[in-house]
Amino acid sequence: MAKNRTVFFCRECGYEASKWMGQCPGCKQWDTFTEEPVIKKKINKQVGLTQTEPQLLSDVTTDKDQRILTGIEEFDRVLGGGIVIGSLVLVGGDPGIGKSTLLLQMCRELSDKQVKILYISGEESLKQIKMRADRLGSFQGELLLLSETNLDSIEDTIRKLMPQIVIIDSIQTMYKEEIGAAPGSVSQVRETTGILMHLAKGLGISIFIVGHVTKEGVVAGPRVLEHMVDTVLYFEGESKASYRILRAVKNRFGSTNEIGVFEMRDKGLVEVSNPSEFMLQGKPEGEPGSVVTASMEGTRPILVEIQALICQTNFNMPRRTAAGTDYNRVNLLMAVLEKRLGIQMSGMDAYINVAGGMKINEPALDLAIVMAILSSYKNRSMDNKTLCFGEIGLTGEVRAVNMAEQRVIEAGKMGYDTVLLPQINKENVGNTCVKLIGVRNIREIVNLFS
Repeated sequence: MAKNRTVFFCRECGYEASKWMGQCPGCKQWDTFTEEPVIKKKINKQVGLTQTEPQLLSDVTTDKDQRILTGIEEFDRVLGGGIVIGSLVLVGGDPGIGKSTLLLQMCRELSDKQVKILYISGEESLKQIKMRADRLGSFQGELLLLSETNLDSIEDTIRKLMPQIVIIDSIQTMYKEEIGAAPGSVSQVRETTGILMHLAKGLGISIFIVGHVTKEGVVAGPRVLEHMVDTVLYFEGESKASYRILRAVKNRFGSTNEIGVFEMRDKGLVEVSNPSEFMLQGKPEGEPGSVVTASMEGTRPILVEIQALICQTNFNMPRRTAAGTDYNRVNLLMAVLEKRLGIQMSGMDAYINVAGGMKINEPALDLAIVMAILSSYKNRSMDNKTLCFGEIGLTGEVRAVNMAEQRVIEAGKMGYDTVLLPQINKENVGNTCVKLIGVRNIREIVNLFS
């Protein structure tokens, strides 16, 4: 019988040590070690990948058709063009954000295409899954349900049924009997994920893992969990808001800059084919401090509204607040305005907001933030059909941004007839139906509010 012993694991990177340490030697984080019991056991060769001889790179062939389309275009875009056969995907998000709903909708679309799917839940009973499935609509194909948390039983079931896609909801509820730690602990999460990875690669099964997130917004468990999987998706959004954003932060089979936009309704998630129109709903017209800009999410331009409120402070130190963008970047831009334009804001409170709840840290928002601040400061509104984008340096220069032409085209589609952009980008943009105004320095935009 194997002898039990305890070791210390780093919650961030999974580093193992025989004693507690204040700082992890692996990731250099402080106070991240936790003590857990571990059982050393023999490796089961059936779980691992099959042994093969080394091959020349030129002899290895790739099949571009080894993807399964889910039928949800926004989901397929984030995955890089569909589900890669034999991939291991981690889906994280806040409780109640819609992770299970999204995956169950994917199962409905794929089951209609005669794809064999096994949905394993460690948190809900089969009746609860059935009730949620009934709200989403009818399931025509073959969808197998299993309520189980023992990984040994799950492994046997997967090998017996050989499904094409497996859903694990969630990884924090799964456990292996040989590991003495509780489900959701560092050792349990690392071990179970490793076994699932070998099953996916060895049997050619696509496995989706649902992961809970901590209060910091990262997947609970060791950081090594994100390194082991092929793709990491985060489902974001406010629980009280109707929209949801699916974002890839790691993807071995596609871009990590793509996002999918969904709207939560009573019958599940609905794709938002035009995010720009969705984000600009309810935008006020003729109000100071409101400016529209174009942000790039991967290859997709999205128009968002930047709002600013500048008012006299009642305290010795003015308040600065930024929602949806980098707080330090806002302070930097306000310092540039004070230095280059002579506008004194030391006695002003400043509140900056990206309307719609989007979180964007792209430098191309600089010009829109400055325009919104000036509009609120001078209490003069900007033309409702004017859009702006550009990066601002410390000397006040307006620098070029990437994909300027795509931003201009999107602005024209949404009915904007004038675009303020860096002068360098204006020279490279082709003929469009939109009037382009090139800007070299922020001093050139002051006249727009005089």
